Amino acid sequence: MMKKTILKVSMAAVLLSQMVLVGGVEGKAMDTAAPRVATTVTAKPVVPVMTDNLFKYGLKKDVELPVTVTAGGFSYTLEKIMIYDVNSTEVVKLKKTYGFQDVGGVIQDPKYFIWTKVTIQNTSKKTIHGGGNDVVRMVRFTFHDGASPDPVWPKKLASKTNSTDALWTYNLKPGQKITSYLAYYFKDSLDYFVIRLFNGSAPVEKYVVPE
Repeated sequence: MMKKTILKVSMAAVLLSQMVLVGGVEGKAMDTAAPRVATTVTAKPVVPVMTDNLFKYGLKKDVELPVTVTAGGFSYTLEKIMIYDVNSTEVVKLKKTYGFQDVGGVIQDPKYFIWTKVTIQNTSKKTIHGGGNDVVRMVRFTFHDGASPDPVWPKKLASKTNSTDALWTYNLKPGQKITSYLAYYFKDSLDYFVIRLFNGSAPVEKYVVPE
């Protein structure tokens, strides 16, 4: 009987000592994890999308791109415009990729190759079709008094309609739109920049860089 009593007392003592070791006097579980270190998450800066390099040529914009002009059931949005030296590596690459004509066959001694990203939309109630030349005929750029750039065409895409790589021909149902690219050569100075849409009784114009 005495052995059983001693055994019970010993077991109680062991249990009590374990509670003290593990939880302290109050018997709470010890937090053995490493202390937490506050971490600060640094947000990445938002880099604005580059829609033009007009500043490179001393042109100060009145409005930011994209710019839209609409008339006669046709809507044109200039999303992006990049002006390159005609002999730059960018132009060499674009010619090789899309088959743009060499200088001389289009315009004599151009200074610049103008690469534009555009969205055209059929806002009429009938299907419209045409080509890049129709777009250029309706939508004219002016950078210098009496001087507009000459279009240049992607020969490698001549068999494609509604190409989103570079525009040759398009076919748009009512409400349909596509985003693609058009290119130009230009040889005069860059003094201002206005977009005019001729598709009705009077042109609709938007000055991007004022005169």
